Amino acid sequence: MKHEDITERVIGAFYAVYNTLGWGFLEKVYQGAMKIELERRGLSIVPQAKMEVFYGGVAVGEYFADFLVEGCVIVELKSAERIAKEHEAQVINYLRASAVDVGLLLNFGPSAEFRRKVVERDRGPGFTAVVFHPD
Repeated sequence: MKHEDITERVIGAFYAVYNTLGWGFLEKVYQGAMKIELERRGLSIVPQAKMEVFYGGVAVGEYFADFLVEGCVIVELKSAERIAKEHEAQVINYLRASAVDVGLLLNFGPSAEFRRKVVERDRGPGFTAVVFHPD
């Protein structure tokens, strides 16, 4: 699997946080704990990675991924009853609109669950990928 070593370390951090905090907190709490745990595991991260989306050379929008890990894995956190199709679509769209191929959706719900998403790089004419800003 692509970037398996990185995704396994992120998933390990996810379970460490989940096993310590349990469920029921807001996403912001889990984001703070994940930041600490990812850094403890020696991973390079950009929290709230700003990504501008361009189409035909024109900026058409922006979004903020919860984490960009090692410059190659987008991590999106949720604190929901369960992972919904909309959550999965969000991660897939982040990947399709960016130069990143692998995404993890981590849900701190009543039971810990995650999804790993991978996209191919076939973009089509006129598409320009997003630009990452580590601010």
